[in-house]
Amino acid sequence: MNSIWVAIIGILVFTLGYRYYSKFVAEKIFRLDPNYVTPAHKYEDGVDFVPTNKFVLWGHHFTSVAGAAPIVGPAIAVYWGWLPAFLWVILGSVFAAGVHDFGTLVLSVRNKGQSVGTLANKLIGQRAKILFLFIILILVLMVNAVFAWVIANLFISFPASVIPVFIQIPLAIWIGYAVYKRKQKMLVPSILALAVMYITAVIASRTEWMQIDLVQYMGGEGGGGLFGLGAVSTAFFIWIIILMVYVYIASTLPVWKLLQPRDFINSHQLVVGLGILYLGLLFSAPAISAPVTNVDTDISWFPLLFITIACGAISGFHGLVSSGTSSKQLNKETDARMVGYLGAIGEGALALIAIIAVITFFPSQEAFLATYNSFSAAGSAGLGVFVDGAAQLATGLAIPPDVAATIVSVIVVSFAATTLDTSVRLMRYIIAELGIEYNMPSLSKTHVATTLAVVSSAALVLLPQGPKGFGSGGYLLWPLFGTSNQLLAGISLLLISIWLKRQGRNYLITLLPMIFLMFMTLYAMFQQVIFEWSWFGSSSSTLLFVFGAIIFVFAVWIILTAVKALTSDDSKPIDVEENIK
Repeated sequence: MNSIWVAIIGILVFTLGYRYYSKFVAEKIFRLDPNYVTPAHKYEDGVDFVPTNKFVLWGHHFTSVAGAAPIVGPAIAVYWGWLPAFLWVILGSVFAAGVHDFGTLVLSVRNKGQSVGTLANKLIGQRAKILFLFIILILVLMVNAVFAWVIANLFISFPASVIPVFIQIPLAIWIGYAVYKRKQKMLVPSILALAVMYITAVIASRTEWMQIDLVQYMGGEGGGGLFGLGAVSTAFFIWIIILMVYVYIASTLPVWKLLQPRDFINSHQLVVGLGILYLGLLFSAPAISAPVTNVDTDISWFPLLFITIACGAISGFHGLVSSGTSSKQLNKETDARMVGYLGAIGEGALALIAIIAVITFFPSQEAFLATYNSFSAAGSAGLGVFVDGAAQLATGLAIPPDVAATIVSVIVVSFAATTLDTSVRLMRYIIAELGIEYNMPSLSKTHVATTLAVVSSAALVLLPQGPKGFGSGGYLLWPLFGTSNQLLAGISLLLISIWLKRQGRNYLITLLPMIFLMFMTLYAMFQQVIFEWSWFGSSSSTLLFVFGAIIFVFAVWIILTAVKALTSDDSKPIDVEENIK
């Protein structure tokens, strides 16, 4: 089968979903009001609460949620065949992710820009709020570890991507100063910045001295490194330290100085990257070499498919971004449809091309099955196959393979870095909230909370030993990341359902995907915690068992409390109505 038809069907579903379904949700369910005074205006402080043009904010939101996860998850999930992954991505994006991201954004905007964790207190009680905050804290901690692990490994595998990625930082700071201090437009400078990044990527891919290859500096893969580590492990350690220093600075700066302009550059990068891949697909028209469904697997697709592909179909982390940073920058409430729903659709488009890149890379079905011979093998190979497959698609536009591979790795790292420092900023908010809750005011201080976030994230990615040797934390945590991410999305949908019910509105649009997601996720998590990660399981892991058991118990407790709130007769509205102009 020609892969172009897969792309056409997917894009058509996404287009119809945004054009009609999101409009119905915006007008009939959420009832967006252009006269509502958003938290960005009411609490404007120039740091976190900053009224932002909807295109700029869409860029921040889109690139914050579209990290490496919508690439890694689909690249692994095609192990069960391309059709199940394809269906979950397109249907999940339209009917679950779009409503979830849109809903958490509106819910937060209608309640002073508070996070979904804080809103749990108002909707289902104080105890549930604390449990929810701890689940969120564990999730963002895992996000930090997983994405730092991904970036460090990509820098090691594609050293030509290092300079193009880091050159973006001063360019973004310059754009932030030009826009917010000198009142210039952001579009042209951001496009110029992107051109500089890609020109640098082309030069670096062909110029050896511009490739920051720490492993080669230490004598190659067999060379010795620092602290008794080999060259690869030392390079990994150095990149993690550099990343942690970067995210500390990035997550404490005012959003206009780095976050917004860098994310606006990345939004163009994402559009350009998707354009290159989809146009390359159109001109090369590769055939699909992966099976439609793969029945000869060592692990069943049910229910693991729905947690392996989290970002790209629905992701709880998106709700943290919507309610944690995007809601504080929304200029008009009516902008929420574009920022929230279209952001989710954009990530679905990224997940779709990730699927296509992987399933068209191999010359034959036998070659695909040789690489994807087990679920574990799919997990190890997925990201690398995507980069190579995406580079192969780009050659349809006559882009040389080495240049294409560098550009694709720059795109992936840029998105992952955006997610990483947004996640650290969110973790700072949560630590501060917990500090207030437990009367520990020092935790609410910016640099104390950020230090705790950065140090704990670095420890989690560096210290665990595993199949990848030193610094296996991100690799080990990936299975739990997907499960806990989906649990968080389900709980957020449940909160939105309670809010809608109290407003006297139709809450089935959030309740139905919530029920589906909760069933799949709790079923999968119970299987993993008890039958895989426990001491008598098939692949026991103390790290995964402890984290998984805590999240599972907390989630069940929250769900029972929330269901009681949902079925109660309390119909008192919780909107902050004094914000109406």
